[in-house]
Amino acid sequence: MPQPLELVKGTLDVLVLKTLSWAPMHGYGVSRWIRERTSGVLTIEDAALYQALHRLERRKWIVAEWGLSENNRRAKYYALTALGRKQLRAEVATWRTYARAVFEVIEAETA
Repeated sequence: MPQPLELVKGTLDVLVLKTLSWAPMHGYGVSRWIRERTSGVLTIEDAALYQALHRLERRKWIVAEWGLSENNRRAKYYALTALGRKQLRAEVATWRTYARAVFEVIEAETA
């Protein structure tokens, strides 16, 4: 298994929004989805995740509702709002532009 990497500042919000674009999930489900999707390269600390979820909720990009988890425990489920989907599209576009620019620099042939 690869060594987990620290998240680059500003990536957690877009990762959470993208994860929730698939389906409503509780916090542990969001963390697990990101970890599994990245083969363990990205892991999210609980405190950072819940700070992000509350921040996104305050911005009205997600909404929360209590429900039962897979193991019959009460859990808060988060879902993307229409405003959150719009923000996700904007953030994905920004990250694609940023990633292309970074790759242009690191893959440049030496002169």
